[in-house]
Amino acid sequence: MISTDITIIGGGCVGLTAALGLADNGFNVMVVDAAASHTELTAPELRVSAISAASENIFRQLGSWSHLDSTRFTPYNQMSVWDKDSFGKIEFAAEQLSESRLGHIIENNNIRNSLITVAEKHANIQLKFNSKVNNLHNQNNNQTQQVLITLEDGTPIISKLLVAADGANSWVRKQLKTPMVFSDYDHHALVATIQTTEPHQACARQVFLKTGPLALLPLKDVNQCSIVWSSSPEHVDLLKNMTEDEFNKSITAATDSTLGPIKLISQRVSYPLTMRYAKQWVNQGVVFMGDAAHTIHPLAGLGMNLGLLDAASLVQMLSSPELLSPNKSSELTKQLRKYEGWRKAEAQTYIAAMAGLKALFAGDNKFKKLIRGFGLLVTNNSPMVKHKIIEQAMGITGDLPELAKYKDVI
Repeated sequence: MISTDITIIGGGCVGLTAALGLADNGFNVMVVDAAASHTELTAPELRVSAISAASENIFRQLGSWSHLDSTRFTPYNQMSVWDKDSFGKIEFAAEQLSESRLGHIIENNNIRNSLITVAEKHANIQLKFNSKVNNLHNQNNNQTQQVLITLEDGTPIISKLLVAADGANSWVRKQLKTPMVFSDYDHHALVATIQTTEPHQACARQVFLKTGPLALLPLKDVNQCSIVWSSSPEHVDLLKNMTEDEFNKSITAATDSTLGPIKLISQRVSYPLTMRYAKQWVNQGVVFMGDAAHTIHPLAGLGMNLGLLDAASLVQMLSSPELLSPNKSSELTKQLRKYEGWRKAEAQTYIAAMAGLKALFAGDNKFKKLIRGFGLLVTNNSPMVKHKIIEQAMGITGDLPELAKYKDVI
């Protein structure tokens, strides 16, 4: 039997971030994941994330930022958002905050590889990839609570706390029958990589169409972007089944030829968009984080950053292995409840905001067109409001965990 302080199920970016932070705090951590370890990076990955300054700061402080493959990601210093069906447009620039960038567009597997590289060298971390969990049991022993999991190969692992970072379809969440709130966005997301005629100029673009938002995220190649096109399931199926020439014409028209004629250079992959929200984030010695606790619409690119802030918040709440001592059980419960309240409140805020934005920009209602056009115009002409929005997007304001705070390290 393997005994450890904390077991993390889920070796993705969020789980590994939590593992590194907790290990730095002195905990012995085991990470279990059914997937393989490092992923070979060949063609541009379809799944990318817009990493905020706060998330960058987390990676820098954990030591993983320097292990990213720098030839495969790019900073973006501008954002351009417009409404296809109105006069509304808003543009942001890093220079408005005297910064060199708003964030970075990075392939998810590039991030994961860098975290694994650091975790492999950490004395307090054990990694078990290619390992599926078969069973989970909570064991209450007078003053202490332990969580026992059994791997598919029969290996038992017992820990004082278990962290579920195993994604939107969390196996752990299902085992504990954790109550959930679900809401179908009635959207699927289509992701692909495109070649543009005009250079993207390190600008992240998003156009609101009546069918849903289309984001163009700049990649390392100045004439390549990753796209996330959110629309009805029927429209996404249509986009997937178009010939390449038909698709190229459709996306060029949808983007008002902002980057000239566009050419598809990858496969097209889609997935359904669902809002999920766990009613309990701390349950029977198990803590939920990332997509296992919440999923939101990708129109603002917040998913990965919210999950990383979950991890950093838990690291801040669990500052010492002493919290896992039998005589500290009440204090541990208190810290975990603080984590739950903190992160649930922020997730609720963003879930509501994304629902409101989706509703505002959907459809052909003339009154809504007028409101959103006027709103974008006023915002674009208000330096103070734009300044606050940029700070929020960069993650340099608000109640941030220490690991994420914007410091001179950036």
